[in-house]
Amino acid sequence: MAKTNPGRFFEDYKLGEVIRHAAPRTVGSGERALYHALYPARHALHSSDAFARSCGLPGSPLDDLAAFHVVFGKTVPDISLNAVANLGYAEGQWLRPVWPGDTLRAESEVIGLKQNSNGKSGVVWVRTRGLNQHDEVVISYVRWVMVRKRDLEAPAPTTIMPELKAALDPADLHVPEGLDFTRYDFALAGEPHRCADYEIGERIDHVDGVTIEEAEHMIATRLWQNTAKVHFDATFRADGNRLIYGGHVISMARALSFNGLANAQMIVGLNGGAHANPCFAGQTVKAWSEVIDRADMVAPGVEALRLRLVATSGGAPFRLRDDDGKYLPDVLLDLDYWVLMPA
Repeated sequence: MAKTNPGRFFEDYKLGEVIRHAAPRTVGSGERALYHALYPARHALHSSDAFARSCGLPGSPLDDLAAFHVVFGKTVPDISLNAVANLGYAEGQWLRPVWPGDTLRAESEVIGLKQNSNGKSGVVWVRTRGLNQHDEVVISYVRWVMVRKRDLEAPAPTTIMPELKAALDPADLHVPEGLDFTRYDFALAGEPHRCADYEIGERIDHVDGVTIEEAEHMIATRLWQNTAKVHFDATFRADGNRLIYGGHVISMARALSFNGLANAQMIVGLNGGAHANPCFAGQTVKAWSEVIDRADMVAPGVEALRLRLVATSGGAPFRLRDDDGKYLPDVLLDLDYWVLMPA
């Protein structure tokens, strides 16, 4: 009997199946230090216990995307080990902060299946939940992945494509208990701009760029225990290149967005996202944002801002698609998300 696990292929997924992922992971301040070493992350709420306490929290929570990466990494051996590509995200919610000392685990429910017309692969939709040691859900999101078939003769499943929200309603957003921006220190945060200063339709060029290094990407994939073959194994692709983990690009773009959005302190919703083109070591990532919407929150001094975050491989800002509606070749990421800011 084989003891090793080759990973799941498309025909191995069953609609409604719930997969409990190994292995739980206790996170600490080391994850924060490594996250801030990998990316130029410097949002004050995730950098300073004192700043977080001045905003009503007991201390500085783990960066929202670091929590996402930990949960995402748990799912890779069961969901995307044999993936061709991670295609998109929807209905992402950060439901509770993750604190140093928390233990995270993950489980995913298969909510959609569709075999591709070539018969060699198919798309799997899963809803993943990250839970802490108290069995409280801290993060939930849907993603869909193109996965290879092992047996090309295996019958195609009945096509089920889940109906997903185009965007989360502000009422779907969860504000951490105690969060209060009425005494917010803009000088320490780095910029004077509050939510009311941003106009719907406004575009922001984040100016800075970071060249992706192979070494940093490999540290990141190991840190998040992302074992997808396309990220780890240079022999897995015909061109000999390791594909940069899409979450690495997300975190890099989010960190770059500090220049112009320093007060976008917490990510609370992920409406949608696409990894438009592959990213490889040596490319320089730049980012720009577009303001899509604003919303009042019930917490004192807190509002929500809906943003489009676009990462490019050094292309000119504010260019997204060609005349046929296809993503331009320099567009790496198109992400639609909600953040919390001082009103």
